Amino acid sequence: MSEKGTSTIAVACPCCGATLTVDPSLPAVLDHKLPPKPQVVAQLKDAVKLVKEEATRRDEKYQQIAEAEKNKSKVLDRKFQELLKKAKEEPITKPIKDIDLD
Repeated sequence: MSEKGTSTIAVACPCCGATLTVDPSLPAVLDHKLPPKPQVVAQLKDAVKLVKEEATRRDEKYQQIAEAEKNKSKVLDRKFQELLKKAKEEPITKPIKDIDLD
């Protein structure tokens, strides 16, 4: 590459939001700045509200998982019946072995 100057490129990480300063002439990261962490809870009232919201989300998720487990046996039985029906409809053929192809 040609050295016309020391230009650098600032790249934002899509995962963590950090800012990387990269020198294109040298394949290296020159600087790494972590993103500022947002303050999670400003006041105690907000913390109580946050805990209650998280508890309701957890309960809703548990209810969804419990319903999925209740229906799991029905779903598996239905899949088994469909595959059994498909297997009965297909004709039984003798499998071809490699030695038979010679």
